[in-house]
Amino acid sequence: MNYFELYELPIGFNPDQQLVKKKFYELSKKYHPDFYINESQEKQDEVLELSTLNNKAFQVLKDPQKRLHYILNLKGQLVEGENYALPQSFLLEMMEVNEALMDLEFDPDPAKLAELKTQTEQIEKELADELQSLTLAYDSAAEENQESALKAIKDIYYRNKYLYRIKESLARMAS
Repeated sequence: MNYFELYELPIGFNPDQQLVKKKFYELSKKYHPDFYINESQEKQDEVLELSTLNNKAFQVLKDPQKRLHYILNLKGQLVEGENYALPQSFLLEMMEVNEALMDLEFDPDPAKLAELKTQTEQIEKELADELQSLTLAYDSAAEENQESALKAIKDIYYRNKYLYRIKESLARMAS
């Protein structure tokens, strides 16, 4: 059973957070181990497993990044060890950022560092806006039309992972 089934929600990137919270509390009460103390060990183990599943589901469904990863996994978009090919245009842009980072390692310049940080924040914002648009489109599309949005969402997921590494490098330089 996946987390969306557990919470009786359609698979979507933007679930109603009030419903998620409501379902979490409802299942927390239903599967609280203390209510099953007089049941068989088998039943207690089952309830404990369901309680754990509920907690994990809530942690994922309330967090946009965890939810993104979970849905891409659920839909078979993330493959262990996959060597995902990012778009050439993005890689060229990141190559320029990486070159600027290397220059800053050898010749520290707070103004250039601030400029590079602003540039990466702008790229991150553009990706976030595009991701928001795609996830809303996915959530409102008929199931047979969701595949293309899913592929584009996967692409942004990998771009964000790449950008995250650059942001870590920027943070190290700033400290």
